[in-house]
Amino acid sequence: ALLGEYQNGNLELDKDVKSIFESCFLCTNCVEICPKSIPTDNLIENVRNDIAEKYGIAWYKRFFFFLLRNRKVMDFLFKIGYTVQSCSVKIKENINSITLPIVKRTIPSLNKKSFLNSYPDFIDNGSNKTVAIFIGCLANYNYTNIGKSLLKILRHLDYNVYLAKGQSCCGAPAYFTGDFKTVDVLAKRNIEYFETFIDSVEAIIIPEATCSAMIKIDYPHFFHNQEEWKKRAELLNQKIFLATEWLYKQTELKTILKQIGSTSSKTVTYHDPCHAKKMQGVFKEPRELIKHNYLFKEMEDSNQCCGFGGITMQTEKYNLAKKVGDKKAEMIKNTKAEIVSAECSACRMQITDSLIRNNVQTIFKNPIELIAESLNN
Repeated sequence: ALLGEYQNGNLELDKDVKSIFESCFLCTNCVEICPKSIPTDNLIENVRNDIAEKYGIAWYKRFFFFLLRNRKVMDFLFKIGYTVQSCSVKIKENINSITLPIVKRTIPSLNKKSFLNSYPDFIDNGSNKTVAIFIGCLANYNYTNIGKSLLKILRHLDYNVYLAKGQSCCGAPAYFTGDFKTVDVLAKRNIEYFETFIDSVEAIIIPEATCSAMIKIDYPHFFHNQEEWKKRAELLNQKIFLATEWLYKQTELKTILKQIGSTSSKTVTYHDPCHAKKMQGVFKEPRELIKHNYLFKEMEDSNQCCGFGGITMQTEKYNLAKKVGDKKAEMIKNTKAEIVSAECSACRMQITDSLIRNNVQTIFKNPIELIAESLNN
């Protein structure tokens, strides 16, 4: 109703309305259950662009988006951040996180070297098959074992790997915040870059639900009024996959894991990232790839949003993120699982913080990491 009134010019975009539209987690649950398939998330994202143009964007968000547009600067600053982090706080290696002492909040730790800068452009495994990897920012700088694990899996499956080091951020943080100028730059840059090598690879695989959904689903939505770019984005989509989706459907991995059998006595529960199940329909695949090698137990409502919600939610409305996160932590606790998994580093950041805040001992691992461990065993 508020969206309709705003679009009809009957609702002033004052600070109260601004606060309401910025309080949406963009989990797309309303879109999933709507009998008319109203794209509420896209409408809210467009209103947020109007909000950004009217009220501006906070300095720290503008600085972060500047880094997303300038990978070399981000590489340099993350190296400095790693040095400062190493001297000032204790890193919890088993969860790749640090807890900030004053605010009592757990955030991802930085690595000495990013994933993309740790390997050559092309990894030749002696195969006639090649895939490219789009790694995502959190997996590139923070949770680097995801990429390392994916390389192990692809080597086991006899695939050469093109790391696509010219990739930029997918643009999701800016998109959810309403900074469409940054999205336009990053999306076009990625599309142009993908086009230079897309014909030489079988697929571009992405171990991050948010990045995958942004490139496959949101790029065409974003370019709804730029027909050429919309077509170019849609053409690329034929070869872009969420990692577990591609591994399950396009390789023999599930058969290999089934033959290996149980490799761990640990219990794993699975959280469905909003951008995986609701937006891409991927939920069966990661479970099928995990359950042969681990004890598996579903939580009460795996489809409920973890509460991450984007930069604004994590900074200006963190009280809402905490409330939703507490519910997810309770679900995970009730399973008594040692590991909770999800193919999304934003979920990882939010859920890890929620688990520690609620004294739940369960640790988080991406399904790609669990699969690699099974193959190692």
